[in-house]
Amino acid sequence: MNATEQVLEAARALVAAFASNDTDAYFAAFSEDACFVFHTVAQPLPTRAAYQALWQEWQADGFEVLSCDSSNPQVSLQGEVAIFIHDVATRLRIAGEEIACLERETIVFRQQHEQGRWLACHEHLSQLPTG
Repeated sequence: MNATEQVLEAARALVAAFASNDTDAYFAAFSEDACFVFHTVAQPLPTRAAYQALWQEWQADGFEVLSCDSSNPQVSLQGEVAIFIHDVATRLRIAGEEIACLERETIVFRQQHEQGRWLACHEHLSQLPTG
């Protein structure tokens, strides 16, 4: 499998874990030093641990992913780093209310030579432009 296919597989696994609320597999797809920028969160999250803590708060408040569909994937290889961009259609349950979101996401993956795989080291989620 070439590097582009490896990145696409890593992205598919990350999205599948998110879509199925598999918290352990989802966070295992990120390096410990990963950082996150979400349009729904006031401040960037500088580490995986910071995001995990927020995720646990969300879940305690009734957060659940109902589905997440990825489309229009693009991969740009930059040496040991890969930039993955896709559109996501997500359905969530937050405090008993179902919400549908259309967003664009950039995930930066870094090749892990010692593990032989690609881990996400940055995620940026923004609203999909309308019109």
